[in-house]
Amino acid sequence: MLKIGDIEMKNPVVLAPMAGVCNSAFRLTVKEFGAGLVCAEMVSDKAILNNNKRTLDMLYMDEREKPLSLQIFGGEKSTLVEAAKYVDENTNADIIDINMGCPVPKITKVDAGAKWLLDPNKIHEMVYAVAQNVSKPVTVKMRLGWDDDHIYVVDNAKAVEAAGGKAVAVHGRTRYQMYEGKSDWSWIKEVKNQVSIPVIGNGDVETPQDAKRMLDETGCDGVMIGRAALGNPWMIYRTVKYLESGVLMPEPEAREKIDVCLLHLDRLIDLKNEHVAVMEMRKHAAWYLKGLKGTALVRNQINEVSTRTQMVEVLTTYVNEVEGKMKATQAL
Repeated sequence: MLKIGDIEMKNPVVLAPMAGVCNSAFRLTVKEFGAGLVCAEMVSDKAILNNNKRTLDMLYMDEREKPLSLQIFGGEKSTLVEAAKYVDENTNADIIDINMGCPVPKITKVDAGAKWLLDPNKIHEMVYAVAQNVSKPVTVKMRLGWDDDHIYVVDNAKAVEAAGGKAVAVHGRTRYQMYEGKSDWSWIKEVKNQVSIPVIGNGDVETPQDAKRMLDETGCDGVMIGRAALGNPWMIYRTVKYLESGVLMPEPEAREKIDVCLLHLDRLIDLKNEHVAVMEMRKHAAWYLKGLKGTALVRNQINEVSTRTQMVEVLTTYVNEVEGKMKATQAL
């Protein structure tokens, strides 16, 4: 069973910390589908220390989400440590995670995220400083390296362990790959062979079978699911069940998808306000509709709504039409 420090998960399935997605409304929904651990989207150390309201709001968590990992990023030791201390003392998060994988230029240009991957010594220095100043377990999420010529993932993972990090999540792509190309799981296996702390594998886990294959091929302790869970918390549920029993649960029907989508919407409204929530929910609704038939029109309609009532009407009308057609077909 996956255990990070003294925090024990009920299963090895972990929701990845996706920026712009993993707020409390989404995390709680995924948690209810069985995730062993959910991770909050990354927040800036400096924004925490500057008391940025939007950032501090992102630190909110519902007790039902626990255990939860809260991720911070930054490029300077002093501010990263102070932000970690703030999270340690002022949030209910169980784990403090340090981002070493974000590949976007606005993060790397401030010596944060994936920029750390070029210097194992800096990784040790920064992780050690954080771990010495907080009571919660400290973990790191990293990529293989900056590019194919600079893959230091084994040395970097060893640095995390030596510095007191309690686990490392490895995304099997380089910074140069961004989110394209193939995730190389062989490096995840190599990291697992070289460190004694838990290793969580990440990258190209699109089905429950992929999750089992990653665990089997790499020997990793946990499997992290990101984009495959967007609009699809059933991916988490189906993966947990498949790992437990080998039984592949069926995909959800349209009605079930829409019901959960609307639950997600209402949680987002409670978390933010109706206008902001509906604007954000447009992309989520499109993800929930993925894989369903005849969604071209409803996708266009979703991008025009601005109120909860409109969103509910569009999605309810769609699913009623889907079910009506199914009944008509069955009656023939």
